[in-house]
Amino acid sequence: MIPSSLDIPNKPGKPIPVLNALGVLDNPNLALAESAESAEQRDAMAYASSARFVDARAINDAIASGLYAVNVTLGHVAGSDDPRAATERDIAAWDAFIAAEPRLLKVRDGADLDTARREGRIGVIYGFQNTGMLGDSIDGVDHFAALGVRVIQLTYNGRNAVGHGATAAEDAGLSAFGEAVVERLQARGVLVDLSHSSTRTCLDTLRRARRPVAITHTGCRAIADHPRNKSDEELRLLADRGGVVGLYFMPYLRLSGQPMAQDLIAHLEHAIQVCGEDHVGLGTDGGTSAHDDPAAYRRHLEAEVALRRRLGIGAPGETADVGLFLPDLCGPGQFQQLARLLAGRGHGAARIDKLLHGNFHRLMTETWG
Repeated sequence: MIPSSLDIPNKPGKPIPVLNALGVLDNPNLALAESAESAEQRDAMAYASSARFVDARAINDAIASGLYAVNVTLGHVAGSDDPRAATERDIAAWDAFIAAEPRLLKVRDGADLDTARREGRIGVIYGFQNTGMLGDSIDGVDHFAALGVRVIQLTYNGRNAVGHGATAAEDAGLSAFGEAVVERLQARGVLVDLSHSSTRTCLDTLRRARRPVAITHTGCRAIADHPRNKSDEELRLLADRGGVVGLYFMPYLRLSGQPMAQDLIAHLEHAIQVCGEDHVGLGTDGGTSAHDDPAAYRRHLEAEVALRRRLGIGAPGETADVGLFLPDLCGPGQFQQLARLLAGRGHGAARIDKLLHGNFHRLMTETWG
């Protein structure tokens, strides 16, 4: 059974700043309350974050958590909708929403990250988790970079024109088109993201990339041998090339059962051992508002797991019995509680600051500069 959400409040005082390399701003309770759509409507959706689920509570919780920037997934990930059209609609919707919300800031460069932090706002980093919206032309990179997309993940779980994903039946690595895409992304100052990539696609990209790249949300395969997690070889090469890995708060931290804070810390400490403390951060793949109704969340998760199976994008072991958050590390207090747990294990303040925001701040600022 899915444990109920535990919202751990912050201690008094200024929270440690947080940059979430892959997450959401959504209030999950809005999605639970929304009328259920038909399977056809769900399958046609872009399967990405949506501004319609962001409300005052979501923004208040994010600010209270210490968050000052988050990479949100926009546009096409999977589904039958036209990838480019769906992505352009999503970008336009987010642009309009941010323009009307003074506590949000669209992030285009490192200076915007600093502005968001200084002014107590949330910097919204536009990111993709697939490259299907590029079509068959690398000119699509220029188009979406001009619209403000700052992070692009090469593949989702399956295969696309760029390369193979983590759950693809075979692994032929990065394609010739993928090589051209990586080169153009880096030329345009867009951060390349290797989350969800297959092992060979990841290694091919790391060996060919001229600038550091990211793996925004993953785990360590040495701790949990799951295809969504990364091997020590991948992690070590990422760090050697100057990149940063973000650890997620997802079910794949364990091979069975509900992951908890101790599982995340095991992955974090292993990543630090392999990569060094300058190359590890957080990409939770979640938000900062707690779920109010565990039973409703369970029903929603059952539908979500079924949808992912229909779309062919599910990962091994996905089940409605395991929540997509850490029950003892969720809600607005999650990041500050993690900092306290890490400090209790002997990690110093400077290292914790790097993990919670400093390393990804550096990588993004350098990439976008």
